[in-house]
Order: sequence, then C-alpha cells, then structure tokens
Amino acid sequence: MESSAEDEAVIRDILAGHTNAFAKLERKYRRIVSFLIRKMIRNEEDVEDLVQETFVKAYAALPSFQFEYPFSRWLYKIASNRCIDHLRKRRFQSVSLDEPIATRDGGDLYMDPADKGHTPDTALLAKERAQLLREALETMPEKYREVIRLRHEEELDYLEIAERLKQPLGTVKAHLFRARKLLYKKLLRHGSHFEEYMTDEDRE
Repeated sequence: MESSAEDEAVIRDILAGHTNAFAKLERKYRRIVSFLIRKMIRNEEDVEDLVQETFVKAYAALPSFQFEYPFSRWLYKIASNRCIDHLRKRRFQSVSLDEPIATRDGGDLYMDPADKGHTPDTALLAKERAQLLREALETMPEKYREVIRLRHEEELDYLEIAERLKQPLGTVKAHLFRARKLLYKKLLRHGSHFEEYMTDEDRE
C-alpha cells in the first residue's frame, strides 16, 4: 500500500477540485474495507451496501479530514460506525429516543429534547441533503430508483425485493449494484459542495 504521505497528496488533490482522484483511494482501500465490514456483518448481502455507504460518506466528509491522522484509520472508523448503525437498526425495531426518525419529507426527527447537537440549523441541512439525494435519484432510470427505494426506504432484503418486483434474484442484485454506482457518480459531481449538506453527526 502507498504511504500516508501519498494518501495525503491524493486528498489534497481532491480538495483542490480534482474529484475523480477519489477513485484512487477507493481502489486502494476497497478490499480491506470489505474485509473489515465482513468481519462485523454476518449477512453477506449487506456487505456491499455498507462498503458503498462507507466510501460515499468518506467522500462527503473529506473536507473535514484532519491531516495529522492517517486516512486509513479515519476510513476504518467510518466503516465501523456504518456497521454499528446497521446492526443497531436491525437489532431494535422499536423507536429509541436517542435515534432519529426518518420523516416523510426526507428529514430526521429527533425525539430527545436534551440533545443539543440537533438544532434547527442542522435539521435544515439534513433536509437539504435529503433533497439533493432525491434530485439525484430522480435522474436515474425507474428500474434503479425502485430497487434503491425498496432496499433503503422499505429495508427489504434482496429476496424480498425479487418477490415484490417478480424478477430473478440475480437481476435485482445487478440493478442494485448499478444503481449504487450511478448514484455514487452523481454525488461525486457535487464535489466539495456536498459537504454543506452534512450534519454534525456525519462528521464523526
């Protein structure tokens, strides 16, 4: 693997506006991130989703990256947090007061009044971020929008999606993989401007 100094050079290149350079970091770390997530998540079909989410989140948070720390450690923490969030969501079906509830307009509703981190300002940013994602989804083919919606909004597994759409399981997996790739590319086009749609929680 390249050194931390070389990672730093790539990151500075990305922050300077060469957003395509992020693909270098993804190629370099994708295998190890997949390995780490696979160790935490026993459901194999969720691994690729979480790998993709990790890199999307890392790209969005890159402007807040602190260069005194290794990029690899920072990326692994994001992957770990994604897994923890995923396991928590799967484990607890009831509403928790300290976790956000997704609203119908795409925002997050926090029930705990003592949580000072979720101010009206951050709630507004969350809504703006959700709007950006919806706009990106609207430009995608219907077959991709539908599998994204079923997977990430209704939280159906691959087999359930296949049954709902009356499609072969392999077709569903292929469509979801291509949909995530396409969405990822669309978000990359926003460059550093995507940072403004992040909440404080995303910068952990």
